[in-house]
Order: sequence, then structure tokens, then C-alpha cells
Amino acid sequence: MATDYDASRKTEEEQKEESLEARRLASGDQDKTSGKVDEDEAEAAEAYELPGADLSHEFLDIEVTPKQADEFTCVACFLVQHESRRSAPAADLCRDCA
Repeated sequence: MATDYDASRKTEEEQKEESLEARRLASGDQDKTSGKVDEDEAEAAEAYELPGADLSHEFLDIEVTPKQADEFTCVACFLVQHESRRSAPAADLCRDCA
């Protein structure tokens, strides 16, 4: 077995405490003062939005600007990119997709 000479040395009492704690964790016993909070699953589930939920009452305020003269649309990812992101002068591919 390899020995780590840089590791801090522990007394026999500390080693016994660690082994007792490891056995308790392995057996599944929970300490009543561990600070673990019991959470009701139903209450936790209410906070999550499910896919396909009705969002018809929601409004988004986003300003959409048209494509500028120094921009192009990548033919692979369909994102509008600046000319400096073009992979080649004649190609309509961005550097990420090239």
C-alpha cells in the first residue's frame, strides 16, 4: 500500500471517530441534529414549470433589430453573426461551425 508522507497524521482516537462515522453513514442512520431539512415533495414540485405549460398570459418585451450590413447568417447554426466571425471570406459559416 502506498503511503502519503505529506498527509497530516491523525491520532488513534480521531481514526476511531472517523471509522464510526463512516459505519453510521454506510448503514443509513441519520443524526437527528445533522441539519438536514425535511422537504415536502409536493411543495417542491409546485415551484417547477412543466414543458408545454400554458404561457398565453405571459408577454415578452424584446426589441428586434434587422440584420445589419456587416452581419451574415450562418447556414449551419442559423445564428446572425458579425463578419469577423466568418470562417472564410466567401463562406456563410461561422468559426464555431466550420
